[in-house]
Amino acid sequence: MGESAVMSPLPVARAEIVVDLAAVRHNVRRLREHTGVASMTVVKADGYGHGLVEVARAAREAGSAWIGVATLDEARALRAAGDDGPLLAWLTVPGEDYAGAIEAGIDLTAYSVAELEEIAAGARGAGRPARLQLEVDTGMSRGGAPMSAWADVVAAARAGEESGSWRVTGIWSHFACSDEPDHPANDAQEAAFEAALATATAAGLHPEVRHLANSAAAILRPSSRYDLTRIGLASYGLDPAPGHTPDLGLVPAMTARATLAMSKQITAGAGVSYGHTWVADTDTTVGLVPVGYGDGVPRAASNSAEVLAAGERRAIRGRVCMDQLVVELDGDLPEPGADVVLFGPGTRGEPTAQDWAEASGTISYEIVTRIGGRMTRRYVDSGDDA
Repeated sequence: MGESAVMSPLPVARAEIVVDLAAVRHNVRRLREHTGVASMTVVKADGYGHGLVEVARAAREAGSAWIGVATLDEARALRAAGDDGPLLAWLTVPGEDYAGAIEAGIDLTAYSVAELEEIAAGARGAGRPARLQLEVDTGMSRGGAPMSAWADVVAAARAGEESGSWRVTGIWSHFACSDEPDHPANDAQEAAFEAALATATAAGLHPEVRHLANSAAAILRPSSRYDLTRIGLASYGLDPAPGHTPDLGLVPAMTARATLAMSKQITAGAGVSYGHTWVADTDTTVGLVPVGYGDGVPRAASNSAEVLAAGERRAIRGRVCMDQLVVELDGDLPEPGADVVLFGPGTRGEPTAQDWAEASGTISYEIVTRIGGRMTRRYVDSGDDA
């Protein structure tokens, strides 16, 4: 061990998220090959933390026919960036700018007759028909028209189609338990979706696409693929159903890294970070990593997650703070400026987003969508996306 603490000024790249767009393209292509149907790449929540515009562009390059987002703001941002392909948004509230969305050629989602009335008014304001999709609640009890109201929504949608307010381009629903392939809700929801489609057909609706499968169902449940699969997490190379998913050769696209700010010795009995929730039982060394929960690092990772520093896995010691965290260096004293990888693809021995999810008691979706804060984002293109 050295004699004293070692410190140096922080470099510009204090902490960053590195996204490999070739990995996104590879994943989109591989998933389309596996499913055998068209794909909608979901880029809501800033592309699951990977970048809304950049991921959508990469997905289009890889042949994704559709892009999916939650909000109209996200859809408008894609249109402003030049995306002009099929684009679905599904989370709206009363008073949205439906006319502007219709003018931009965004596919809207309706759950209720009241929403249909607002969209009809928007179509009149835009002077053109809307592109409209209908979501039915088949058992998730979240968004979508309840089955008890479905016939009324379908009838209103058909009437609006006949009057020229819109073209019904899709009918869809969403699984609640597809990451548990043996859960009985999956069969029940698929049966409910079939019934909903029959009701729509009987009313005279003939949508361009019917879609039910999210990432886990797209991979694990062939009967749910219909005309289109909505793939979010798996497009980023992450496993939507840990313990159940076959190896498809998906590649995690995100690496979260930081620059070591400091390393120093501590003696046996020294407590680390707030509350001294970890106390060294021997003389050791620790390193200061300049990211914390203000950057989206989960505080629940305190004393549980690991990073890769100085070529080795290093445990987080003590509580994750707002701006920084401490890792044990096991007697090593790497120089400030050394690279620290929080998580990445796992190909260099670093933890993965799934490792961090398990250490934090959450899911990998939350790890990648929350990380960011003051971290910069940098894009690379490895080119290895065949």
